[in-house]
Amino acid sequence: MGFKIVDIEGTPNPNALKFNLDQPISQGTLSYLSADTASGHPIAATLFGIDGVTTLMFRGDFVTVNKRADADWGPIKAKVRKALAEAAPLSEAGF
Repeated sequence: MGFKIVDIEGTPNPNALKFNLDQPISQGTLSYLSADTASGHPIAATLFGIDGVTTLMFRGDFVTVNKRADADWGPIKAKVRKALAEAAPLSEAGF
């Protein structure tokens, strides 16, 4: 079983949302500024596969997702929810 999103918070940046999870997704802070930098992290790589996602930050029990200004949050949130639900938990993934 993957991660369940328990809450989605806005940030001062309208192109960023904080997805609060039911369990830790990382032991520290992991930032990915492009899909190329995320190639070694399966969850980050999957999230970058979502059209419109530009950067990611993992920290403890949340993920902050940034999107392009012209991208709609509706489909992105649904795909992030699905990707996280299908991801291996930290204990299995080792991140």
